[in-house]
Amino acid sequence: MLLPLALAAAAAGQPPFPPKPAVAAALADLRPNHAVLLGKADVVGDFNDTARKYDLHKTGPRGRDFTNKMCWAPDRKRALFCGANHAVPHRLNDVWEFDLPSLTWSMLYAPDLPRGYTDLGKDTSDVEFKDGVLVTKRGGPAVIAHTWWGLTYDPRRRELLFMNTWVTDQKKAVRDLGGDPAALYAGPPLWAFNPAARTWRPFRSPRPYPVPIFGGMLEYVPELGGSVWHANNWQTRGSWVHDFEKDTWTDLKANGGGKAFEAEAPEPEQVGYYDPGRKLLVVHRHHTTHHYDVKANAWRKVLAGDKDDGKTPYGHDARAVFYHDPASGHGLLVQFQTNTVWAYDPDRVTWTKLTPQGDPMPTGGKRLGYVDPVLNALVVIDGTTVWAYRYR
Repeated sequence: MLLPLALAAAAAGQPPFPPKPAVAAALADLRPNHAVLLGKADVVGDFNDTARKYDLHKTGPRGRDFTNKMCWAPDRKRALFCGANHAVPHRLNDVWEFDLPSLTWSMLYAPDLPRGYTDLGKDTSDVEFKDGVLVTKRGGPAVIAHTWWGLTYDPRRRELLFMNTWVTDQKKAVRDLGGDPAALYAGPPLWAFNPAARTWRPFRSPRPYPVPIFGGMLEYVPELGGSVWHANNWQTRGSWVHDFEKDTWTDLKANGGGKAFEAEAPEPEQVGYYDPGRKLLVVHRHHTTHHYDVKANAWRKVLAGDKDDGKTPYGHDARAVFYHDPASGHGLLVQFQTNTVWAYDPDRVTWTKLTPQGDPMPTGGKRLGYVDPVLNALVVIDGTTVWAYRYR
């Protein structure tokens, strides 16, 4: 299996990292409900001074507060990651890719200069105001946000999409650069990253468009022809779909809007995934689980758990990751606070706390995770330490 993966990587213009025989053997021997520590990942890339300042050439990206989501790229057979920390030790716009067969973190875009919490940082020499957007001279986002769960991969366009919403005082930043704040683009700060070309670019959608709140969810849904941006709080309530080619937004008017939508749809800081077999968005927020039925164009609150019931995990984009597992058809959630793994069955609407056998999960405070559908593994990465679990 691994040789075709290397050939596919070369065809896609990716570095064909040599698969590690020990990793292949460990994954081949991995039994259901068992886990294994695979070892330490290599960290590669064209590291610039900013990357080296923060030891990224040694640690890889690491988890970043409200930035934990990784996106599987089916054409690349790898998982992508980007997004900023809350404040320390850095706020960077770097982009990474993880390859499981070779245990390799590869930096696809070296960070521009570090940014501040509410400003562009101490050194703005790499920033310009161009076509209504603050960009770096290399074309990256000069304002960089948490991803929350607002990160997804468009397999048709083969690009990563990021709703890049942050608290930066952009009007002041534009004035400081000698620009006109009135010329700032007022629409949603959606950005695309092309991993093959290793380039960022912003969208500038015309009205109408959704409000880009903190903690929303962005998820590619093939049946809708684009990526769904979802939010449900006092700032805005709605599920919108973005057309990549046309750069337009359409309000899905799920549940007919109004009180029905407010009552049934998940609130911000949720985690979730798209289930292509059932044609559902499956979303978990705190102890409540929701389904969005694409055909019915409706959200439904299917399960309202409780923090004391012991039957539902705590879902939160800073404390958990939640992905579709194609081998079982279930969802797999890693709860970082409790160091637990849960499985969700959308048909029975039930959660099961799992007890993986074998090597224990790493317990670091800056972990990341994703599901590799090709190698049938839930992967948790603690810096460069890689752990894999096979559910079914």
